[in-house]
Amino acid sequence: MRAIVVGTGAGGATTARELQANGFEVHLLEAGPPFKPFTRRLSWTEPFRRFGLLGGEKKFKYLFPAMHMQRSSPDLVLVRGLSTGGSTVLSCGNLARTDNGLKEIGLDLTPEFQELEDELKPEPIPIEMWRPMTQKMFQSAQDLGLNPQPTPKVVDSRRCISCGLCELGCQAGARWDSRQFLKEAIQKGATLYTNSPVEKVIIGKERVKGVLVKSKGKTTIMKGEVVVLAAGGIGTAQILKNSGLPVRDSLWADIVLTMGGVSKGAHQLEEPPMVWYTEHEDFILSPYLDILSHFFHKPWTNVSIQDRVGLMVKLADVEEGTVHTSGEVEKSLTSLDQIRLEQAITHASPVMERAGVSRPFVNGMYNGGHLGGTVPLEKKDLSTMKPSWLPEGLWVADLSLAPRSQGMPTMLLTAALSLRVARKIEGNFKFE
Repeated sequence: MRAIVVGTGAGGATTARELQANGFEVHLLEAGPPFKPFTRRLSWTEPFRRFGLLGGEKKFKYLFPAMHMQRSSPDLVLVRGLSTGGSTVLSCGNLARTDNGLKEIGLDLTPEFQELEDELKPEPIPIEMWRPMTQKMFQSAQDLGLNPQPTPKVVDSRRCISCGLCELGCQAGARWDSRQFLKEAIQKGATLYTNSPVEKVIIGKERVKGVLVKSKGKTTIMKGEVVVLAAGGIGTAQILKNSGLPVRDSLWADIVLTMGGVSKGAHQLEEPPMVWYTEHEDFILSPYLDILSHFFHKPWTNVSIQDRVGLMVKLADVEEGTVHTSGEVEKSLTSLDQIRLEQAITHASPVMERAGVSRPFVNGMYNGGHLGGTVPLEKKDLSTMKPSWLPEGLWVADLSLAPRSQGMPTMLLTAALSLRVARKIEGNFKFE
């Protein structure tokens, strides 16, 4: 039984490993190239950055091709990984449980969360690896009653070199990403095709027949009895729309806004990002030096990276956003998003002030990299783990299935959803 899995991030790699281990012949299609971490020093960019010579965020692909950025509105940049490992290779290695919107539809992923945690063994970064300012902000958040918690991470602190550039790939190989699951799937017999974007799904008489793939300048059909789309909230939606299938205009992104302050010699980049967080109803706060804001946000250009201090707001945004067949996206901050961000800032400012961070506090650029919600599950779908309008043999295994924005790290949620989906697929077939 041939299964085609589209995408190699947390969703695709988890699905592929599970299916290949249980009798399927898995073919993995990745739109991007094999992943290579960023290996240059940031210091050489400082003169160009300070005078605005790096250009806009679109120019970043020349520095780091794996990170794909696009503006969905004048005020919002969406980020995703187009490479083996998907967005997991751009992550901070956070592995926290989150299930916003799932209990409402009756979906309990506790068994999958536990299974993945038992295997990956997330642990906090030891406090002695935190920079002094980060420790001060943690104490400040405690004093303010915000109940900060160390972030569970799939990072081997013994190998971590505290470069602070987790989002640009781990040079030291200390951080887990889905390429490990990908490697295991390939060792068991799965086949990987890189630089092979899928344009659409081929559908016969109410059943999937395969996918249309563009590779090396040629468009070909790859046949398969099972197709699993795990290309993320944008990629999966684009493929489905190009296949003539309905997609919800309910894209969410977990919007990030980093408030920047100043502390001489803070060297916040010389530690793993997001080592602790405070959890609130619609957002979290976490120490984070936002590289995108540092490079491309003009209000940040007058402070060196050694002196910049960042405290991030990650917001559960309103689920409104449209993905077009071209891959273009329309999504902006809603009035409710703005209100919630302002509320979050009222919590963040005292944390920084109490820790001794100097004003002015300058908001960074709005960006989002957790992309989901475009193929949301409903209560009636739980027995199959697929929306009823998907044709026979076609499945989705990524954050597209999650109906609500999380405002939390989502790597564990993505893997747990895809593990549940993979086992539902297995239940549909019996092998001799």
